[in-house]
Amino acid sequence: RYTYRLLCSQGVLQSAVPLAIEDFQGAHDKKTGPFRACGRLGLEHNMRKGTIVKTFTPKPDDLTHEWYVVDATDVVLGRLATQVAILLRGKNKPTYAPHADSGNHVIVINAAKVALTGNKLDKVLYSHSGRPGGLRRDKYVDLLERKPERIITAAVRGMLPKNRLAKAQLNRLHVFAGEEHPHTPQKPQVFEIAQVSQQAK
Repeated sequence: RYTYRLLCSQGVLQSAVPLAIEDFQGAHDKKTGPFRACGRLGLEHNMRKGTIVKTFTPKPDDLTHEWYVVDATDVVLGRLATQVAILLRGKNKPTYAPHADSGNHVIVINAAKVALTGNKLDKVLYSHSGRPGGLRRDKYVDLLERKPERIITAAVRGMLPKNRLAKAQLNRLHVFAGEEHPHTPQKPQVFEIAQVSQQAK
């Protein structure tokens, strides 16, 4: 579409009917004309085929929200966060679009058994209550025992875009420290992460 609009604006194409490439090859110089801006090879290919490529935009009926369950046992935190973020954004679907909310619900179980590599046990997770003096510092080694859900939620939040759509997608993340979860009626699909921590082997 960009190629077609550019050629029409420069007077090369006068109608929507595709012409032969030989009909307008000499209309402009190849170094300064529209061929340099649009890419000559791609233009010739589209004109020979006689087709105009259209961008797919999902309709409201195409947006679905499936349920997935992920077991975090012995899975490295970073790899777990990337896979969960892909599911939350819906990038595993052929109808994915960055502006459309086609994300899935993701249930993460066994959050207390996630694998932390390197010196992440000494890492500090900061949070603020919004009140004066409300800054809180929690080490990962303490959170892994008391509230491991915060570790996974913070890691997944860092993998998502910083916009309002990501905030809505993060609300579909359900993290549980143990194996049990209350979302059995939704019949979630099992999503397996094959690669686990080397220390667990």
